[in-house]
Order: sequence, then C-alpha cells, then structure tokens
Amino acid sequence: MEKSWKSLKPSRRQLFAAGAVATVASVASTTAAYAADDYGSGELGPWEGNSNKIATPTTIRQVRDANGIYMFGDSISVQDGYALAVRLNTDGILLAVNNWSGRPTAPAVDVLADWATTYGLPQRILMATGSNDIFNPPVMAAQIDRTMSIAGPTRTVYWVNVQVARTSVTDAVRLADQRNSGWINVQLADAQKRYPNLKIVHWAEFLAAKPSRMLPTMYLRDGVHTTVPLGQDARNELIAQTIT
Repeated sequence: MEKSWKSLKPSRRQLFAAGAVATVASVASTTAAYAADDYGSGELGPWEGNSNKIATPTTIRQVRDANGIYMFGDSISVQDGYALAVRLNTDGILLAVNNWSGRPTAPAVDVLADWATTYGLPQRILMATGSNDIFNPPVMAAQIDRTMSIAGPTRTVYWVNVQVARTSVTDAVRLADQRNSGWINVQLADAQKRYPNLKIVHWAEFLAAKPSRMLPTMYLRDGVHTTVPLGQDARNELIAQTIT
C-alpha cells in the first residue's frame, strides 16, 4: 500500500467529503432528487435472490475454533471475499464469510446474531456492509449498536466504511449517493467514540486521497465496486492492515 490509514482521524467534514467522485449538481437538481424519494438515492430493490457466498457450518466452526474472523458483507465482498481470505491467510488468519449482494446492514446483523447463537463468536468480527443503506441512511446507527451489543465489549469489530457514487445514475442522484455515504460514515465515526472495540477501516478516506479522475477506472469500476485486481487489492490490503 502507498500509505497506512490506521492512524487517520477524519473530521466530520472530511467524512462527508471522503471519496467524492460525484459531479456536484445544482441546488435545484438536489432539491428535485429529494422530491423523488426521501434521501435522493432511490429505493433498494429486492436482494434476497441475488448472488451470495456463505461459508459451510464446518468452515464456520473451524474459524471459530482457530479464533479467526467472521465476515458479513454485501456485493463488494461477494466479489472480493475470496481474495481477502487468501490475503489474511498469509498472516495465519482464517476467514468465514456471509456475503450477500444487495443486502443492507439490518439483515446482515440478523445473521451475526444467528451465528452467535448457533456457533458462538470468535474474538474478531468484520462488517463490510453499509453501501446498500444509502437508500435509508438513518437506520445505520441502530444497526451499529445492535452489532456491538451482540459482539460484546471484549471482541473487536472491524467495520469498512462506505463510498457510493454510482456512475450509472444522474448527477443529482450521484450527489445524493455521496451525501448518504458520508451520513453513514459519520454514524460509524460517532459509534467509535462510544465503543472502543469498534475499529473503522477507512476505505472512503483512502479513495478521497486519490485524484478523482482515477477512481472510476482504476479503483472503482462503477462508483461502488472495486476494479480487479487494483481496487480489490487496495481495499483488501487496507482491511488486512487494520486487522493486523
């Protein structure tokens, strides 16, 4: 990696600006976007039938017994999860995944609760979810609190913050995506003040440090998902640095 972001302590302004790849639309366009739906990014469609990657019960128990990491993610993790498992294995860390495309955070936390009851939890949990909450960003704080309650005070929860500015939508919606991403990231930053065992993986800030012209083609292929291998490797290495 070019630079470690472990010690980064972004301000609230930086969190809202982090990863800004959207073209800033006019005030009138932004107002029109809010008229279309509550938060400007549209609505989350059905996700239950989307692609997923879920570890077998045998793997989950092996990871638990080896004090590895449980991972709960969305479509970015469906794509990048295997490569992350390979990367973490170089540090002797095993990974059990529950990644589901299009899934927002609340049902991901439901699965965390189920795994806690069914299998028990290791000492480290990785949450790579939140990108699909841009459609309803105020829900995030409660889901973070749920996660931390399930994990308890002695386990470490690593949470990858979000950067969404879809290239397939209008400028006004793309701006809403960015604003809502910042809203989610501020809720994570606020939660970190309450939970010393919550560690944020600063993906949005990593992207914000890059020239905006590089993001769609070099690190992000559609304003959300990583390019392979450059974006994937960068995000996975950032996760690995934060964990290790």
